Amino acid sequence: MRQFLYFGAFALWVAMIAATPTLADNYTIRIAISIAMFSAMAVSWNFIGGFTGYPSFSTAAFFGLGCYAGAIAQRNGIPLVVAWMFATLFVGVFAALLGTIILRLKGHYFAIGSIAIVELTRLITSSWGSLTGGGDGLNVPLLQGNPQEVSALVLYVMLGILVVAFLTSVYVDRSRLGFGLKCISQNEDAADMVGVNTTSFKIVAYTLSAVFCGAIGAVYASWVGYIDPTDSFSILLTVKVPVMVLLGGAGTLLGPVLGAGVFVLLEEVFWANFLEWNRAILGGIIVFLIFFLPNGLLKIQYRTLYAKLMQQLRAEAKHVEKNS
Repeated sequence: MRQFLYFGAFALWVAMIAATPTLADNYTIRIAISIAMFSAMAVSWNFIGGFTGYPSFSTAAFFGLGCYAGAIAQRNGIPLVVAWMFATLFVGVFAALLGTIILRLKGHYFAIGSIAIVELTRLITSSWGSLTGGGDGLNVPLLQGNPQEVSALVLYVMLGILVVAFLTSVYVDRSRLGFGLKCISQNEDAADMVGVNTTSFKIVAYTLSAVFCGAIGAVYASWVGYIDPTDSFSILLTVKVPVMVLLGGAGTLLGPVLGAGVFVLLEEVFWANFLEWNRAILGGIIVFLIFFLPNGLLKIQYRTLYAKLMQQLRAEAKHVEKNS
């Protein structure tokens, strides 16, 4: 029953986003693209940060490498879809090789190392001017069509990546890999003692957390038409995605999707009304999550909360009746 509920809720959410090109204006479509894009990256991060419990902050590195791999491939005459696939494969191989090294670290050391990867890739991209354009960035061949057609195409591709990432997450959650990742999250040493190949499992999870971000980056580069190291390897991006997962519920199937949708909508409201305080509000959300909502929105016991609220309302009603 719960499985059908998950798929039903996800399918309804995807259908609502997919309907925006026919029902809404360009501004709403742009928000829908952002929701689909960040939802896919949040689901990707959930493999390593949610299932495995490793606090990875290398999302921006994978996203940025996807941007540049796809852009450089297109500039060298490779067809659009092939360039996107090349970027996805390139980022996946990079993450797998990197994982054999960085996953030797644990806890805070791994978190710091993953942040360093973002800065390192940004510096290399900025310095390699002959290939990447350096600090001047790169112009990417624009998608063909009018603005509405381009926006609709990008939205549907982003949603396609999201659906594939979600289905992969469902498969992993119900497979031996998912069981092993959850064992690693609970107690890595104990998991290793009972026969879980912790090294291989972590590398697979780390690679899965990268490939969809690489694909998203390649599509994003084609959408915006211009990329530069500062925007592509943004530290803010690498913080946003884990916050989205924590907001919805890390280690759950729908949590990353819920968290990304809520976060993007809240951020849009903050940008529109509190432009100067946007970063401060983001920091406030992080603090709130840590202290008051550590398990996310999906892990709140809503029935218990509702029962307590109704009990309190009845007690107050009886108190008012006695006084009257």
